[in-house]
Amino acid sequence: MNYKEIYDYGVGELARAGIEENKLDARLILEYVCHTGRNDLLVHGDREVKEEEQSLYREYIGKRKRHIPLQHITGEQEFMGLVFRVNRHVLIPRQDTEILVEEVLRHLHDGMEILDLCTGSGCILLSLLHYTNGCAGVGTDISEEALAVARENGAKLINGDKTEEETVSLRFVKSDLFENVEGKYDIIVSNPPYIPTGVIPSLMEEVRVYEPKEALDGKEDGLFFYREISSGAHRFLKGGGYLFFEIGYDQAEDVSHIMEADGYQDVTVVKDFAGLDRVVFGWRQAKSL
Repeated sequence: MNYKEIYDYGVGELARAGIEENKLDARLILEYVCHTGRNDLLVHGDREVKEEEQSLYREYIGKRKRHIPLQHITGEQEFMGLVFRVNRHVLIPRQDTEILVEEVLRHLHDGMEILDLCTGSGCILLSLLHYTNGCAGVGTDISEEALAVARENGAKLINGDKTEEETVSLRFVKSDLFENVEGKYDIIVSNPPYIPTGVIPSLMEEVRVYEPKEALDGKEDGLFFYREISSGAHRFLKGGGYLFFEIGYDQAEDVSHIMEADGYQDVTVVKDFAGLDRVVFGWRQAKSL
């Protein structure tokens, strides 16, 4: 089969399985298997595909038909222009979260210290360190499996090609929120679990079945982790330090009120590209531990 024919096979199989983005996923899987680019389908559609590549492509299409996320098949996801390793132990980085990173970058200066709670793949913290100079970061997660992914991403993306003198200060720590956190930080950032427990059964299969529930479940009203982080963060913020949250589209008012009640000032809501509320942040004076 040639490139176009095997692609058409993939589109048909995914469409019959009810995969909405069947054309996009079929193309991305083919590019991953054949190490090609997005223009190959148009320019080189008549080139023959090797038998071993055809076999692997059919295997991966079969997995996607079972609603296994594309990123779990390829083992990677692009975020902020960087490629992150992902697996079933971490949330797949999403474009919406880039809004959070970009907003933090507006307030982040060289040499600052960052704490990333519920770090998962490390995509937020590692992106912030990649696009700044001389900053230091600590990422925490309750899952040791997630931390293993974050450490692998950190080794590849941050310190992989640096000399000893250029090495960035970066640590990942197993911690239930602030449990094992030490020191004070200029920025605390978190994309915590924020989906109400009762909503999780209604999520699409790719999320409900294949992504870690502990990274999704925000308890009864979805606000549990915002309350915990907001009330505890002041003990770990430097004077004038900022707390940043990613939020669900309908949580801006509630999270803003939580932060204001905890003494944060200039609490601000930022929308994503779809016009939905996506980020809430504010600053406050730190108190002694």
